[in-house]
Amino acid sequence: MITRSRSPLKLALAVTASAAALFTAGCAGRSGGPEDTAYVARDVETLYSEAKRRLDAGNAKFAAALFDEVERQHPYSPWARRAQLMSSFSYYVARDYNKAIQSAQRFLSIHPGNKDAPYAYYLIALSYYEQISDVHRDQAITDQARTALNEIIRRFPQTEYASDARLKLDLVNDHLAGKEMEIGRFYERSGKWLAAQIRFQNVVENFQTTSHTPEALYRLTETSLALGIPEEAVKYAAVLGANYPGNEWYEKAYKLVQNHASGVTAS
Repeated sequence: MITRSRSPLKLALAVTASAAALFTAGCAGRSGGPEDTAYVARDVETLYSEAKRRLDAGNAKFAAALFDEVERQHPYSPWARRAQLMSSFSYYVARDYNKAIQSAQRFLSIHPGNKDAPYAYYLIALSYYEQISDVHRDQAITDQARTALNEIIRRFPQTEYASDARLKLDLVNDHLAGKEMEIGRFYERSGKWLAAQIRFQNVVENFQTTSHTPEALYRLTETSLALGIPEEAVKYAAVLGANYPGNEWYEKAYKLVQNHASGVTAS
């Protein structure tokens, strides 16, 4: 899993405090009803307040169902718009990330230019981000998280959401680069030099700011020698030395070139 410096829920709450305050202002908690509250017709304020009370009490899954019920029973009320986002947030808290994404996307489809749109995009990105698995598994979700985070940065560059997205994007890119490195090493161990080289080149070209770049350049030096193109090996070693002169991977690349491509000029 990606290492996170702060609790995802705490970070989400911190970044979205102002948005959450907007949605819940004036909605004081009231005593709850039976567990089938979601299926009982109620006035919109009472239903919304009960959903908020459930969320505050830690019953996020049931709160999400109640917020959905606000929208279903009172679709033309101003409360319905608030309930859509609170439903998404509640599903996120309950770790039902697919439903959190669906609720936020529904909000954006109905209110694309709403002032709370950045918050909806942020919830979508967070929901993908929290599903990122370790590098040994398929990275489709990681790619979706990357796309969603980039969308926030593109659309709302000056917001707190964008600031947090940039931090998370660094971790996501490092994760994706790590997956490419793992596959490249596997191909290298199997003697599939060209396939390995393609993976390492992808890291250098598309994830060059990650921690995996020095090793990728070293591996490109290795694979170039194995493919019989020492000029390319010298080139990659030179790039490694110019950008990471004191790095352990440069020391290994230097020795490799000295032993197998001495006197060769970079292509």
